[in-house]
Amino acid sequence: MLDVRRMRLLLELSRRGTIAAVADALAYSPSAVSQQLGVLEKEAGTALLEPFGRRVRLTPEGEVLAAHAEAILTELERAEADLSASSGQVRGTLRIAAFQSAVLTLLPDALIGLSRDHPDLRVEATEMEPEESLPALLAGDFDLALCEEYPAHPRAVPRGLERTDLVTDGLRLAVPRSWGRFDLVDLADAPFAMEPIGSTSRDWAAATCRTAGFEPDVRYTTNDLLVHLRMVERGLAAALLPDLVQPQDRPDVRLRPLDGGPVRRIFACTRLGSARRPAVRAALEVLAG
Repeated sequence: MLDVRRMRLLLELSRRGTIAAVADALAYSPSAVSQQLGVLEKEAGTALLEPFGRRVRLTPEGEVLAAHAEAILTELERAEADLSASSGQVRGTLRIAAFQSAVLTLLPDALIGLSRDHPDLRVEATEMEPEESLPALLAGDFDLALCEEYPAHPRAVPRGLERTDLVTDGLRLAVPRSWGRFDLVDLADAPFAMEPIGSTSRDWAAATCRTAGFEPDVRYTTNDLLVHLRMVERGLAAALLPDLVQPQDRPDVRLRPLDGGPVRRIFACTRLGSARRPAVRAALEVLAG
C-alpha cells in the first residue's frame, strides 16, 4: 500500500526540484526526506528517482506516481474544504501572496473587512510577484495568490489552480507636469522607467511604445512601480502606469489615456477545491467587492 504522506514528498520534489527545498518547506531534515522517498520506492516496487548531476530527478515511473499524488492530494483538499464549509465558521489562518500595487491598495481594505467580519480568522500577507507566488501556491505555501495580467499577455495558470477574476485596472501614460510633451508619439527621445526585461509588464509597455513608432529609451529599471512614479514626479522619466499605483494623486504628474483604453486584469488564484473553504471564500468575496 502506497503511503500518501510519502507520495506528497515525491510530488513536492517534482515541484521544488531539490530534496533540500522539500525538507525546508515541510520542516523535515534532508536525510529524513531521502529516507522516506526510499521507503516509497520499496512500496512502489520500482525506482522513482535517479541521479542528475549533484541532485536527483524523478524517473518516468516517478513522474507517473507524482501525477497520481497530485490528484489524490487535490481530492483530499476538496474533502477538507467541504468539511470546513459544513461548519460555516470562518477561522484558522489564511495565507495570501500579492503583487506590490495590490498590497498597497486592494489588500488593506480587504484585511480590514475580514478582521471586522471574521475576528477568529488570522490573515498572513506576503508581497510576491505572480512568477513566484503561483508555484508557491501550488506547493501549499499560500492559500490564495493575487495576480495581474497585461493586455495581449495572458498569464498561464498552472494545472491544479483555479482563477477568479476580480477587477480591471486602467493603464495610462504618466509624464512629468513640467514637460511640454504629453502624448506617447511625442516621447521617442524621452527617458522611460519600466520593469525588468522578461516581465509581462515590460513586454507590454515596450510593445505599446513600438506601436507608437519608437523603441523606448529605458533609463530606470525596477519592479517597484512606486519608483517609476517617483521618477515621473521628479521630472526624470515617463512611465506607463496602472491606476492602482494612484498617479492621479500626485500634483506633479500628468496622465494621458492610451489608444484603446488598455487595462490590466487582476485575479485571484486558489488550489482546486480550496475555494470552498469558508476563509478562502470570505477573502474572495471581500476582494471582489
